[in-house]
Amino acid sequence: MPPVPSADAFDAILFDLDGVLTPTADIHQQAWKTMFDEFLVPRGDPPFSDDDYLRYVDGRPRFDGVRTFLASRGITLPDGDPGEPAGEGSVSALGNRKNDVFLEILRRDGIQPYPGSLRFLDHVIGGGKGVAVVSSSRNAREVLEAAGLTPQFAVVTDGLVAATDHIPGKPAPDMFLNAADRLGVEPARAVVIEDAVSGVAAGHAGHFGLVVGVDRGAGHDALREHGADVVVDDLAELLDQAP
Repeated sequence: MPPVPSADAFDAILFDLDGVLTPTADIHQQAWKTMFDEFLVPRGDPPFSDDDYLRYVDGRPRFDGVRTFLASRGITLPDGDPGEPAGEGSVSALGNRKNDVFLEILRRDGIQPYPGSLRFLDHVIGGGKGVAVVSSSRNAREVLEAAGLTPQFAVVTDGLVAATDHIPGKPAPDMFLNAADRLGVEPARAVVIEDAVSGVAAGHAGHFGLVVGVDRGAGHDALREHGADVVVDDLAELLDQAP
C-alpha cells in the first residue's frame, strides 16, 4: 500500500467544526443528553448515554439525529414543523429544545479552538490553501464567531445552507462537495477532516483526495472502518508530515 500523502499535497482543506476545530462537540453532547434525559427519564426509559451520542447523533443534522436515536429506542414521533417551539411532541420540538440548551451553554461559557487545530489552520492558510467549514450544525457561524475564527473562513457550508439549498446531510457527501465547488476545487484535490464516523463516511463517499479522522472519542478503528485514510488524536500531528 502506498504511503498516505501529506495534507500539504492538496489544494484545499475542508474542516468539520464541532470536535475538529472547536470542542463544541462536548457542548453538543451535553445539550443532547439534557434534552433526551428530560424526555426519556419521566417515561421510565434509560437515560441517554455516551454510546448513544456516538452511534446515533454525532455528526448528523440535528433533526436526523433526533429521528435516528428515537428509532434506536423504538420511539416514533411526528416530524412536526422545523420552526415550532421547543418541546417534546415531535422530532422538531425535541431538536429545537436541544438547540436552546446548546446556545445557553455556548453563550454562558464561550468556546476556544483546539490549540493544535489552530496551529494547523494557520499553517495551511499560510501555505495558500483554500479552507472551508462543513458542519451539520445550524449554529456554525455563531460558534465560529465565539471562537474568533470567522475571518478565516469565507466558505461555510452548514446546516442552514443545507436546509436552504436542500443539500443532503452527512453521511451523504453532498455538503463537502458543495464546499469544494464553492472553493473551485475538485474533490480529488481536497482534504476532508472529520471527527465523526458519519463525516469520514461522507468524505470517503465523495472520493476526496484524503480523509483525515480526528479521534475525539469515536476510536481509531471506527474512523478507519468508515473511510478515514489516516487518524490522529490532534491536528498538530499533521504538521509533522509537512515538508
